[in-house]
Amino acid sequence: MIYGDAEEHIVSELKRKKKKKKQLGTTRPACSWVYFSREFIKEYSASHPESSGLKAATKAASDAWKSMTIEEKAKYTRRAREVWDDYLRTAPLHTPKPRKQTKLVTRCSPGRLFNVLQRLTPEQKDAVKSMGFGSLLSLRCRTLRRSLCLWLLERFNTAQRSLEICGKCIPLYHRDVEHVMGLTASGKDVVNSGPDDLIADLRHHYNATNHGISVRLLEDRLAAPEAGEDFKRSFVLYALGTVLSPTARLDVSPSFLHFLTNMDVLHQYNWGKFLLDRLVREISRFHQGRQQAVGGCLLFLQLFYYDSISIEGAGSLSSAVIPCLSSWGEEEISEREKRERELGGYGLGEVLCKERCIAVEASEQGSQIESPLVGKRRTGIQNVAIFEQANEPNFLKTKNLVCGNIELVVDSVKTPCRNKEYGCTETVDRLRNNDHEETCSYQPCACPLTNCNFIDSSEQLSLHFSSKHWDSGRVFRYNIPLSVSLAMDAQFLVLQAEEDGILFILNKGVVETVGNTVMITCIAPSSSKEKFLYDLVSGRGISSLRLKSMTENFPGRVEGFPPMDFLLVPFRFLGPSGELNLEVCIWNSTELGEDCQ
Repeated sequence: MIYGDAEEHIVSELKRKKKKKKQLGTTRPACSWVYFSREFIKEYSASHPESSGLKAATKAASDAWKSMTIEEKAKYTRRAREVWDDYLRTAPLHTPKPRKQTKLVTRCSPGRLFNVLQRLTPEQKDAVKSMGFGSLLSLRCRTLRRSLCLWLLERFNTAQRSLEICGKCIPLYHRDVEHVMGLTASGKDVVNSGPDDLIADLRHHYNATNHGISVRLLEDRLAAPEAGEDFKRSFVLYALGTVLSPTARLDVSPSFLHFLTNMDVLHQYNWGKFLLDRLVREISRFHQGRQQAVGGCLLFLQLFYYDSISIEGAGSLSSAVIPCLSSWGEEEISEREKRERELGGYGLGEVLCKERCIAVEASEQGSQIESPLVGKRRTGIQNVAIFEQANEPNFLKTKNLVCGNIELVVDSVKTPCRNKEYGCTETVDRLRNNDHEETCSYQPCACPLTNCNFIDSSEQLSLHFSSKHWDSGRVFRYNIPLSVSLAMDAQFLVLQAEEDGILFILNKGVVETVGNTVMITCIAPSSSKEKFLYDLVSGRGISSLRLKSMTENFPGRVEGFPPMDFLLVPFRFLGPSGELNLEVCIWNSTELGEDCQ
């Protein structure tokens, strides 16, 4: 009797734990094979009573499934897709657990590249310079300060591409990569994706596997004295895989081979943009907890901090050495780290504006007042549609302003909104922290085309695009599906609504060895509450992928991986020329009502 009570207790306990587990989260739906096997095993067991049990029935189901055609499997595929769609609509959003990490894991290793550079012959150094990577020859830093890099990663805002340190929000631009690393920040975009058959020979040449290209293999090839095309390609792969754009894996990504098929045009690429985009993407993955190791050029992040933050006081602005890569060796870095510890840690210095930046810039608001108080601003000079919000003029927070022997009592400091030139007529009280400018509907928006500098209100931008660039985008109508095609090297497509002229961006990104990410954003002030529902569908045969989501507002074209929904389209869904074919539908927010607000 006692045994029976114990057994009953165990069974009830197992049921309780199972029920609790179900309450914690929704079970993921099954795949098409599971639906088929359930139906098959039930019929098989009924028609084969002499069968040895579930194992034999499952084996028979597996054999039958393998012999079925795609058309025969379609019934179960449709059923699985319907269940999956219902699951996505009802499943709660997953919030990643906050990362608790005290030690940095990274494959960025400037010491390995430094050792290889010391062995290069004069002919090989000339070959490196001819490709546009000559600045790397002046590399002096051999180790990463991992504690500093981890501290910077915790303060890196991937959505705004900025570092939030020293009480400031410091944006990063492609020109900053050029200034620090010496790599050009202009030219053609680097595209590291495409059909695998185009790089099949190169993959074989470098013994590329699913894990990547061996770093040791590249080191052996770079040890040879020749300085031809094979050396150039091996050097770029090694530099990217060890310092400039390493991934979380140990080996070098074979996707780099896509832009190394023609070595004659390598110097024409925008490496500053490529390196910054990859760094932001890798840091975003790290923040989301998707990988333990951190990829990207952390050396750039470290040297950028050293060069942009002064710990000696405001009066110690020294002339900048360009690129910064050549001015920071082990001795200089050790002395800097020692000084940081003496002051009590990182982030206690002052943000500098050196000659490469706009050193001291008085805003329009500050010029309205006869006062020497001018806010400092650090900015990169780059024609991209990513906006920097200038620091506010450094007005005193008290009402009494003392200048020499004259005391001036100020009750308020009212100045025009900084968006005055774009149509805003409001005034802002600086002393009372008026937050109008944060929600101002006249915040400027930029033309998304890379060769256009137009910046104005969103309304004027719509008129500008329809009159000047009418042949550079696609016109669509709300609530009606539109078929579009993005070429292999295209990164975005501008969509303009026929009814109201609002501009949208169909953004395309790349996930190595997997496929393309696509999402739709709206060009509008970030403060705008108006959003639009959109639908993206990618098909291949009877298979299709679909995303239904809401647009986010950005004052221009976004780059990298902003924290928002996207559709991941595998490379096998691409067309014969590597193009991405999609069906797009955007719904008018006024017809959807409050659901889109």
